[in-house]
Amino acid sequence: MTASSPSPRQIWPEDFAARYRARGYWRGETFSDFLRARAAELPDNLAVVDAANRWTYAELLRRAESMAAGFLGLGLRRGDRVVVQLGNRAEFFSVVFGLFRAGLVPVFALPAHRLTEIRHFVAKSGAAAYLAADRGDGFDYRMLARSLILERDTAAPPLRVLILGEAEEFTPLHALPMVPLPEEDASPSDVAFVQISGGSTGLSKLIPRTHDDYIYSFRASAEICALSLRSVYLGALPIAHNFPMSSPGTFGTLYAGGRVVLSPSPSPEAAFPLIEREGVTITGLVPPLALLWLDAAPKTKHDLSSLQVLQVGGAKFTPEVAARVRPVLRCTLQQVFGMAEGLVNYTRLDDAEEVIVNTQGRPISPDDEVLVVDDSGEPVPEGEPGYLLTRGPYTIRAYHDDPGANARSFTADGFYHTGDIVRRRADGYLVVGGRAGDHINRAGEKISAEEIEDHLLAHPQVFDVAVVSIPDEYLGERSCAFVIPRSGAERPRPTALKAWMRARGIAEFKVPDQVVLVERFDTTAAGKTSRKELRARLRAEFLAAQAARAAGTPAEGAAPPPADNRSQNGGTGA
Repeated sequence: MTASSPSPRQIWPEDFAARYRARGYWRGETFSDFLRARAAELPDNLAVVDAANRWTYAELLRRAESMAAGFLGLGLRRGDRVVVQLGNRAEFFSVVFGLFRAGLVPVFALPAHRLTEIRHFVAKSGAAAYLAADRGDGFDYRMLARSLILERDTAAPPLRVLILGEAEEFTPLHALPMVPLPEEDASPSDVAFVQISGGSTGLSKLIPRTHDDYIYSFRASAEICALSLRSVYLGALPIAHNFPMSSPGTFGTLYAGGRVVLSPSPSPEAAFPLIEREGVTITGLVPPLALLWLDAAPKTKHDLSSLQVLQVGGAKFTPEVAARVRPVLRCTLQQVFGMAEGLVNYTRLDDAEEVIVNTQGRPISPDDEVLVVDDSGEPVPEGEPGYLLTRGPYTIRAYHDDPGANARSFTADGFYHTGDIVRRRADGYLVVGGRAGDHINRAGEKISAEEIEDHLLAHPQVFDVAVVSIPDEYLGERSCAFVIPRSGAERPRPTALKAWMRARGIAEFKVPDQVVLVERFDTTAAGKTSRKELRARLRAEFLAAQAARAAGTPAEGAAPPPADNRSQNGGTGA
């Protein structure tokens, strides 16, 4: 550890912390506590199932403790951060519960992240190790690890690389040196792990979550979702995401003593056979995938009758599509609206269909404080749209080591600016209208327009660029980059710009779905404009031109993009 990479902390004011403990939200429990308890109560019950493994609770505990002994045997010390990049496989749980038991702090990366993001997570968190599988979805993570090592400052502490599978020159995860485990566990108020924010500006912010606050969120979620020993949760989305991890997700299912079944893909082809074989009762999807399932279900030969609840979250689910869930899949829809920073809202399983279809739910906790305000920070009338602010027993009070982001995102009295525009109904349920900032919500992935712009501005043929969100029937929103070519240089082709972006080692879902070449950006009479105003105007002009083309009438504004500018990235970005 260095002075420039402090240990992650998350601290609530003492009067708030005392109230949360007194009301039973924070019970002084750690992740290791609850896994030991389930292994003692339900040793032979299945805990985690994937294509290669069927682990009981006793087996999961044994493997986690073996991992913990191995991590400490490598010389990692309590409080060290470890960037973890594993897909939907049983070893994810033996690794992260092993890290918890050893007092280490996982930093959760998604399988889709590439060198740019992983480099940032390692540097920002001050990570002592990087842990990944050897390969996944055609990508070799060992190549990424080699790049991390090669470019690492020689003055920085060495970065250990642990690989699940064929480790080559790195440390194999299956052959760690063992040392006895200390009896002392983490404190419930310690940071258990670090999540990744879909940063509104630049690269992602880091979100420290404590044992106390996060366990409360998924324990209460499991109660709201009526999980029990008989529940079978399908992890279809990437399980390092907050939604499939805790709403109630895999952790909520394990807390309730149920079974977690992992799918390598959220596609109907992969998921439907697992639903039939394992008797899956609940799962969560983002809206584009829910659409795929609704289209595929009437034609499948697989028996989906065990499915009781389909959760949909990550992005706005339109009422027209939401209304199809019950008649097509013959299960209850549960809308989920939340964020890795904290607040989670659910429609309840016994809500009227009107509520389930038309809202994104109400908060978990009686102590979730919700404000809906205007531009001046004043409360808006009930039912009017405004900016969502919140604080509560599982909503963070600060990002890790990011004073600028903290000043923008948190009020002096601890409310978090979520960046969402919502309406609050008389019954307390929220209806989400969209994002307030320069975010693109692509199939549930929050993408920073500024980050994409920064990459494109580094291209030698690009003079200026503005990235905006465009409504998309399938993805919810797609990204469109308006690019001014550099004068005197050869005009770049949109397809070449996308390929260049991919070569910079960023997650595929950040590559613009669409690139439009333009001659200039209009400015104000004073010769300048804010990026926010520019993006809003480009978006409006583009949509007006699109509508005019559809109607067959000429329109002023953004020129229609050439045919080869339109391209969807592969996958869902989930």
